Amino acid sequence: MTVMVNQASVIATAAGPHLFWLTSRAAGIVALVLSSVSVSIGLLMGGQLLRGRGPDLRVTHEALSLATLAALAVHGLTLIGDSYLHPNLADVAIPFVGSYKTLWTSIGIIAFWGLLILGLSYYARTRIGAQRWRKLHRFTALAWALGIVHSLGMGTDAGQTWFLAMTAIVVLPALALLGVRWLGASFKTARVAR
Repeated sequence: MTVMVNQASVIATAAGPHLFWLTSRAAGIVALVLSSVSVSIGLLMGGQLLRGRGPDLRVTHEALSLATLAALAVHGLTLIGDSYLHPNLADVAIPFVGSYKTLWTSIGIIAFWGLLILGLSYYARTRIGAQRWRKLHRFTALAWALGIVHSLGMGTDAGQTWFLAMTAIVVLPALALLGVRWLGASFKTARVAR
């Protein structure tokens, strides 16, 4: 029993100076997984694959979207406590302000604000109008893609096999569904034009 307690103390001590960095990395990975699953479900709901044939996934989509936003907030805000980078709130909230990997960081910040605004616009859709909201909500895929670019360009684990495999597992289905959606829209437009 003493050996287990001592090992736990060593692990906690070793993680201590890096706790904020590790927390941010973990939250970023969680956000990548959650957002990719949420995008996939959103595309399934809005496309022809499940429309009227499957379960109502709106609550699941909404919960995953909100969980993504929470994970992204943790991802950015915990960096403020990092003893290596020493960023301030502006560095993690305003694009092109921070000096650490400015381009990659800014892409992530833009992705976050895009996902936040587009995700929360759901709660204003009656004011926006359902049709206008649907058109606006399509830009969520762009914000999500920017988040992927950020994670692949900046992430500490970006070059690791496990990270690339995990990313592929959650991102490729969403990209395939997005491709099906775009091809379907292009096909519809071509048919109408005839």
